[in-house]
This record gives sequence, C-alpha cells and structure tokens, in this order.
Amino acid sequence: MIDTPGLPLTLLAFILVIGPLVFVHEMGHYLAARLFGVKSDVFSIGFGREIAGWTDKRGTRWKVGWMPLGGYVRFAGDMNAVSQPSAEWLALPADERNRTFQAKPVWQRAIIVAAGPVVNFVLAILILAGFALAYGDTRTPPVVGTVLEGSAAATAGLQEGDRITRLGDRDIAVFEDMLSYTRIHPGETTTVGFERAGQGQTLPVTIGVEEQTDRFGNNYRIGMLGIARGERVTVSIGLFEAPVVAVQRTGEIVSMMVETIGQIITGRRSVKELGGPLSIAKVSGEQITLGVDAFVFLIALVSINLGFINLLPVPMLDGGHLLFYAIEAARRRPVGPHVQEWAFRGGMAAILGLMLLVTFNDLGNFGLWRSLARLIG
Repeated sequence: MIDTPGLPLTLLAFILVIGPLVFVHEMGHYLAARLFGVKSDVFSIGFGREIAGWTDKRGTRWKVGWMPLGGYVRFAGDMNAVSQPSAEWLALPADERNRTFQAKPVWQRAIIVAAGPVVNFVLAILILAGFALAYGDTRTPPVVGTVLEGSAAATAGLQEGDRITRLGDRDIAVFEDMLSYTRIHPGETTTVGFERAGQGQTLPVTIGVEEQTDRFGNNYRIGMLGIARGERVTVSIGLFEAPVVAVQRTGEIVSMMVETIGQIITGRRSVKELGGPLSIAKVSGEQITLGVDAFVFLIALVSINLGFINLLPVPMLDGGHLLFYAIEAARRRPVGPHVQEWAFRGGMAAILGLMLLVTFNDLGNFGLWRSLARLIG
C-alpha cells in the first residue's frame, strides 16, 4: 500500500521548508548590507503581487509575495539589472548615494552577495551538528562482514574479512563511505582496493544495480556491491567536535552533488532525475510524515542545495555576480554594462529553460504524461 501525505499537508510542508530557507538566505544579504551601510529598499519573501507587508523605520519594505518560490532584497541604488552606476544614480544626493550598493568597494559588494549562500551552509551545518550531538557519528570499519551470493562483490572476488580501502578515486575510511559511493554509481565499472591478510590488492568491480520502491511509491535505481557490514559502530560526539563532523558531512553532500551533476552532463545519469519545486514539495510532504528528524534533515539538505546552486557562476545567480566582481577586482574596473546585460539575459534564459525541464520532469514523475497518453489512446 502506498502512503500519500495529501495535498494540504504537502503544501504546508513545502512552505515550512522553502519559506524559512529563503528568509535565512535573504537575511544573509540584508545583514551584510547593513554591516557596510547599504540601505535596503525591499525585503521580499516570494515573488509577484504583495499580499502582506510593512515598512520599518529605516524605510525598508518587508513584504510577502503570492508566489512562494524564492525571494529577494533590493538595495538602494539598484536601478538596473547589473547594479552598475547610471545617470539616475549619479543624480542622487551624495549622502544618499553613499548608502547605495554601487557606492561600495568590490570586496564589500562581494561579501554582501556571498552572505546569502554562506548563511544557508551555516544553517545546514548547525542542523547536522545537532544531529551529531544527539545521535553520535556512525564509524563502522569498512570490513566485509558477508558477501551476498551472486552480488557484484562476489563476482569481483571479495571475501569476508577484506578491509576496503578504496573505491574508484575515493579513499574509504568507514563503511558508510562505501555505501555513499556505490549508491550513486549503479552499473559502473571501477576498481576496489582492499587489504586481505595484511596485503593490499586491487580488483575490477562492476557495481550492481537495484531498483527500489519506497512506501510512497517512489522508484530509485541505486548501486550496490552486495556486502553486509559487521556490527555498526556509533561514537558519541562532543560539543566541540560536532561542528567538525557537520562540516565534513556538508562537504560530502556537496561532493555528491557535484559528482551527480557531472554524471548528468556526461550522460551517465538521465536528465529525468533532475527535479524542481514540485519534487521538493512532494518530498517535503513525505518527509514530514516520517517524523521531525526526517523533516529537519530534509531542511538541511535543501539548504545545502540552495547555497550550492546560488554559488554556481551563472549570471542572475549570486555566483554570477561574484564572477563579475572577481573579474572587476582583477581588471581594476568593472565589466562593461552591455556585456553584463547580455550575460544576465543569457543566464535568465538558461534558468528559465532549466525550470521548464525540471517542471516537465516533475509532472512526468507525478504520472501526468502517462495519464494523458492513456486518455489520448
């Protein structure tokens, strides 16, 4: 039987995930701007028509838009898409102009822009540190407990008691490292390094493929070696070690994101696996039914995703701005406004194209295209 959280709970869960994360992201921009004396005209959660809002004593309009798919902070002086000085900006009184974004040196503008993604990573690290404190850290030795008959490990020649030291280009320190690697490399042929009776050996291995279906009816294609671990080892984590563990886990998640994106670009993974807001909403609804821990962990994952994506060097994203600031710092003068304008148009087109693709995928995952095909047929 397939469990479904229902549309109301799914929408609520989606808002509880996206709303706070967008707020935290934009608050990073806002607080960094205040630190350097930049006035913020608008702080918006959501896009489109304002459904609620107020203006504070500093003149910042805090508002909520009807489309909860993001947010923005509009700084004083942002009179064009590329945030470059214009005739209108030059006409401002000197005191007012000094409180605008364009008036600040490039390093301050870079910090303001980077603050949003950085805060997303900081939030995720705090959440993961809390999990490490509460539940400890799993550090099971990468020793083969049993080898499943007919599995990839059995075919490769691995035996009980072998200590795995390397898979492909990745060193294996704990059993969980091996699981993380195999899950995202189904069907791939690589090498496995291991120690047997104190001697190091290397064997070729083709990672097995397993199709799994969870309680919500979602299908997954994951890689497996077919090795059972020995007794799970979990160590307690102290207050000072927890942030270190959290940073390591965050780095592992980012590394996995980079690797899966590379697999999509090179064709080893289907673009159909890319998901968008509809997929996030679906997963949010599912995870909230699994309990607080699962839902909070999802928030950490989405926060890492939000920070990572925004740092990509794509115009219109924070990373695109940072790229132009790096060029400006190297050239000692900004990139021409026409070049930036065309770059931002290209970035906008790319983002819209990606949004269309992931929405098409999401609708397909929901079964819309199959239903339409049946109706037409």
